[in-house]
Amino acid sequence: PSFYRFFAYLHLFIFSMLVLVLGDSLPILFVGWEGVGLCSYLLIGFWFKEEANAAAGKKAFITNRIGDFGLLVAMGLLAYYVGALDWAGIDAGKGGLLQPVKIWPVSGDVPIAQALPEGWAAAINAPRYVNAATLVGLALFLGCAGKSAQLPLYVWLPDAMAGPTPVSALIPAATMVTAGVYLVCRL
Repeated sequence: PSFYRFFAYLHLFIFSMLVLVLGDSLPILFVGWEGVGLCSYLLIGFWFKEEANAAAGKKAFITNRIGDFGLLVAMGLLAYYVGALDWAGIDAGKGGLLQPVKIWPVSGDVPIAQALPEGWAAAINAPRYVNAATLVGLALFLGCAGKSAQLPLYVWLPDAMAGPTPVSALIPAATMVTAGVYLVCRL
């Protein structure tokens, strides 16, 4: 049943994967990234009349949105520190990623540190710095973990088998799981 709907979703998935791979900038890659996430929801939950299949599609969709948030944060950080989101611009401005960024304490000092012994207060209030590249890398990892079903966002992958057989072969094994790996290799 729903032969035409299945192939419409499947071809939309293939189109989204091509956009993801062939895009010449992160915003275009993100359009494909979102399309792949939408199609995974549609294909995994294809037989939505059964509650377990509908729940599997929703789980994949929500987990992928967490990964999408990580990619959006990485794109924002790249735009701020590099000044570009296309591959050539990122390569040209990669020196901006070496800037130290203060990550701790967020404000002037930690309020609870005043209640601790003096040695502990100094240790807690000591500023901590990382390179901007570290923050971008961590955000990209969150994006890849959601899309590629890596720890800790792998929870949707076992349920991906709820879809039709071509979907269970296509999404977990062939394409969607490799989308995050592709993103890391590309950057």
